[in-house]
Amino acid sequence: MSGVQEKLRAIVIDDEPLARRGLRLRLEAMQDVEIVAECGNGREALERIPQLRPDVVFVDIQMPGVNGLQLVQQLPLEELPQVVFVTAYDQYAVEAFEVNAVDYVLKPIEEQRLALAIERVREKLASADIASQREQLLEAVADLTQESPEALEQKLAAGAFHGELSSSAYPEKIAIKDSGKITLVPAQEIDWIDAAGDYMCVHANGDTHVMRITMKELEQQLDPKQFQRIHRSTIVNLNRVREICAHINGEYHLVLNNGERLKMSRSYKNKVQHFL
Repeated sequence: MSGVQEKLRAIVIDDEPLARRGLRLRLEAMQDVEIVAECGNGREALERIPQLRPDVVFVDIQMPGVNGLQLVQQLPLEELPQVVFVTAYDQYAVEAFEVNAVDYVLKPIEEQRLALAIERVREKLASADIASQREQLLEAVADLTQESPEALEQKLAAGAFHGELSSSAYPEKIAIKDSGKITLVPAQEIDWIDAAGDYMCVHANGDTHVMRITMKELEQQLDPKQFQRIHRSTIVNLNRVREICAHINGEYHLVLNNGERLKMSRSYKNKVQHFL
């Protein structure tokens, strides 16, 4: 980077303190970005953005209260900085077009991918070419959804995503990235999920898929009408439960259709009503 290049003034917006810290450390290491504020929710960001007038905001979409998309939609156009969505999920990628985001980056963030997002922000700030900006975002979304930019362009033109995205807040398939390969596992086929350190083991149709994600983040992707937490480290598909057996100390054991036995801890025993 040139020494005369002005630093990009940035705000990081995420309800997870660890996520904010991780992104801040990566951005500070780039030396051409100055973080002027961090916000833990959308309402706070709605106050700080007009006050501080940043060049760019890095926004998590899934936040309680005002989510990332709503935040951007509520800001007046004249106060809208460049927007980079940084999120664990890809089901909102196409909606990024509707709020004119400059990029959409999946967690966990790779440094090279973050550097590319910064480059896109700089290009957009220096350019009034709306067509090229749209093309950049189209390529970013195509990379996420594994569809060609041309196919996405056709779907956008036909309005195909509107009903698809707004009909349910929960994706039909869970994208599991492993060794550079993405496996799409239909949510309906998941039997149960358990935690192993920083990883989640997703058990579906006799296979176990491992993904690096927090229990909370994965739980937010799953429809609570079908999936319930039964233990600090276990989520179960309600449709797979065959029996509920009372156990000692107020615990229950759930027996799944495949014979697997899962422990429901006492702190979650109020969930029994979901199985009845």
